[in-house]
Amino acid sequence: MTVASQIPDDDDASGLDGDGPAIEVRGLGNQFGDHVVHEDLDLVVERGEVMGVVGGSGTGKSVLLNTIIGLRSPTAGTVKVFGHELKRASRRRWSELERSWGVLFQGGALFSNLTVRENVTAPMLEHTGLSRKQADELADLKIAMVGLRPEAGSLKPAELSGGMKKRAGLARALALDPELLFLDEPTSGLDPIGAAAFDELTRDLADSLGLTVFMITHDLDSLYEITDRVAVLADRHVVATAPVRELERSDHPWIREYFLGPRGRAARAARETTEY
Repeated sequence: MTVASQIPDDDDASGLDGDGPAIEVRGLGNQFGDHVVHEDLDLVVERGEVMGVVGGSGTGKSVLLNTIIGLRSPTAGTVKVFGHELKRASRRRWSELERSWGVLFQGGALFSNLTVRENVTAPMLEHTGLSRKQADELADLKIAMVGLRPEAGSLKPAELSGGMKKRAGLARALALDPELLFLDEPTSGLDPIGAAAFDELTRDLADSLGLTVFMITHDLDSLYEITDRVAVLADRHVVATAPVRELERSDHPWIREYFLGPRGRAARAARETTEY
């Protein structure tokens, strides 16, 4: 059962200008049957920061994302977005919260039978009173914003390259001008040049639009290039949250292997060479 299916019917029109960070997770628990994925997990994402989220296979990175956006209900703990607890949100509040975030799932998760433009207009037509013409015009702006050419709007997902699919998915995630952007392995499957370009786009958009970004990734280059802090999932909870340079000094075995192992050393060396 999702959080959204349990919300009360009462309305609260006070808006989303609540106190607190963009995301606040306290004492979170998630499990599937007897398998415990998260236990007593705490995580705070401050407004305006790019937070990277890493962890080994099976640590529940996507489960955490899905819990934060209400696609699954946790077995314990609380989730607050912009100071508002999800499970206590009214229907009006829930609608406002949904509009405050955009999500880029792995692979883009585009509707295969719709064009790029139609994919981007879908949330606009569902959540706003815009006409089709207005939505199309705004969609074209979003498509341009993510670096796609105008003609891409008339293409269907099967006609796009992997990098174009990612950008089209990002355009849809930005359709409602969210304050909070969730990215699930955004550079997975891209070549190094395409991944670097997507990283640059993400950082530029975060800075220019004032976005808070929650980014699940295994890409060390992304972590070094665009994150403000990184949260590490291990042992069923967040074992560390810090800038990458601080994590390099951690004595946690998984963190040391991840950031100081061969791939970590290569990413760090490449960055230092570029800076020099």
